Amino acid sequence: MPGTILSSDFHFPGQKSLYKGKVRDVYNINDEYLLMVVSDRISAFDVVLPRGIPYKGQVLNQIADKFLDATADIVPNWKIAAPDPNVTIGHICKPYPVEMIVRAYLTGSAWRTYKSGAKEICGIPLPDGMRENQAFEEPIITPTTKAAHGNHDEDISRDEILKEGLIPEEEYVLIEKYTMEIFKRGTEIARSHGLILVDTKYEFGSKDGKIYLIDEINTPDSSRYFYADEYQDRFRNNLSQRQLSKEFVREWLMANGFQGKQGQPVPPMSDEFVNEVSERYIELYEKITGETFVRADISNLRDRIETNCNEFLSTLKH
Repeated sequence: MPGTILSSDFHFPGQKSLYKGKVRDVYNINDEYLLMVVSDRISAFDVVLPRGIPYKGQVLNQIADKFLDATADIVPNWKIAAPDPNVTIGHICKPYPVEMIVRAYLTGSAWRTYKSGAKEICGIPLPDGMRENQAFEEPIITPTTKAAHGNHDEDISRDEILKEGLIPEEEYVLIEKYTMEIFKRGTEIARSHGLILVDTKYEFGSKDGKIYLIDEINTPDSSRYFYADEYQDRFRNNLSQRQLSKEFVREWLMANGFQGKQGQPVPPMSDEFVNEVSERYIELYEKITGETFVRADISNLRDRIETNCNEFLSTLKH
């Protein structure tokens, strides 16, 4: 199998700490910069699967990199540079404790909630008689609180966010505005590539009294895309939509008896399946960006990342 990076454990000059998320290893450099290594780990149902996916980290990092650049005129973002295909370095920001989920269509968990009889999501009333994958009249924001380790994110309403003082009202109003403008830009870019941006999540932080967009943006791990040319026919005929997301991995796991429940073993991932997932991620990159994916040299992946990061860090002022 080609090289993958599952865990980094580097030791960079000025390193204060290392945080490992499901997919990203995040290094604190001198309490001033974050160095984010996007690994080839893949998670589903809040479980990190045992095998890495070649080029997945590069795909996610480079999609996020392009969308951060494409929205920098709307809201400042944390990125300073991407010195390696798997790495972004940027400013440390204090994260807001809420993720902004934007939904333009009734699908996924929102559809499951609606189908169960709930007629509102996060305090937003929904019309009667909606169908799966139906477009909302206007996109809606359904925030979630960020989960502690091992817990699921929880839906929360705008009123609850303000009442609990999670975010000051003036800042929250601005975050909502940024969220909708970024989503509109992402929708326009997706449309130009024959796609529909169905839903996504954005995270924000603050630095020196200013709001920044942080983390990834519009990647297939944080977003759902439909193929625009097939949407209407499939919706009209009650067919499932073709998606650009990692939903196909979840479907494979469910077909093999795994939904992340306690006691369920993760099904073995064959070389063939791992390669299939890798090719799907590369397809995602090319569809979402409209550009050909250039496979980086992964023969000495860890050495490449470490060298590129150290060289860039040496240029930063501390």
